[in-house]
Amino acid sequence: MFNDSRAQDFLAVVLGAFTALSPLWLNTNSNARWTLVVLGVLIAATGLIQMARASMSSADYAMGLFGVLLFISPWAMDFTAFGGAAWTAWVVGVVTAVVAVAALPAMSQRLHNMAPHH
Repeated sequence: MFNDSRAQDFLAVVLGAFTALSPLWLNTNSNARWTLVVLGVLIAATGLIQMARASMSSADYAMGLFGVLLFISPWAMDFTAFGGAAWTAWVVGVVTAVVAVAALPAMSQRLHNMAPHH
């Protein structure tokens, strides 16, 4: 499903860019700002790497890891009081992790086999 179009790579770039730029319009502290910027850039970079080298499945694992780190970052970096920043981290973290898992070669093959073929 995903591996044919590599739509998850483009989605990762968009999610990463959104996260990295979100401190421009969200109320943050220093921890939230740097966490969102750094993890956003890393997520976008994994998407760009996958676009350039689709056969490099390790970038999908890295994308999943960055998604999980982004999800737990409001607690780990203590910025849950900043609602917009925390919700951005939670939502983008979950979506990134789900997209990364769906893009893994083994999972992608299972999803492809489940889809009806014409």
